[in-house]
Amino acid sequence: MLNIGGLNQGIVIDHIEAGGAMNIYSYLNLEKLDCSVAIIKNAKSNKMGKKDIIKIEGTLDIELDILGVLDRNITVNIIDDGMIKEKRNLKLPEKVTNIIKCKNPRCITSIERDLPHSFRLTDREKGVYRCIYCEQAFKRI
Repeated sequence: MLNIGGLNQGIVIDHIEAGGAMNIYSYLNLEKLDCSVAIIKNAKSNKMGKKDIIKIEGTLDIELDILGVLDRNITVNIIDDGMIKEKRNLKLPEKVTNIIKCKNPRCITSIERDLPHSFRLTDREKGVYRCIYCEQAFKRI
């Protein structure tokens, strides 16, 4: 039986598409944190079939809406005193910089290494982001 203790204070990132937790872990640089982080992969879900969950003890000083770029279905629960203080469905930001990278080998960001990777939301309904330099659509890994 899997037993992972509850959080007294922290963040639970829930409803991650099965197999996507490690990408979120990498994007948030959670390996650099000096706190407990639990990754639950392929958890049973009535809604999704399978899902991943990340539990982080403590607080993070980042804008969590950027996670919506990686997976639109993610929910973030803020835990305080062992209770859910806030439950957020993420909103897709209009523009993201250096969160995702352009994969087009002919894009100027492939040549100019110091140029920021900037994407603009072009289809909110489908969650499509396009590079502001070459219009290449971002495809999730």
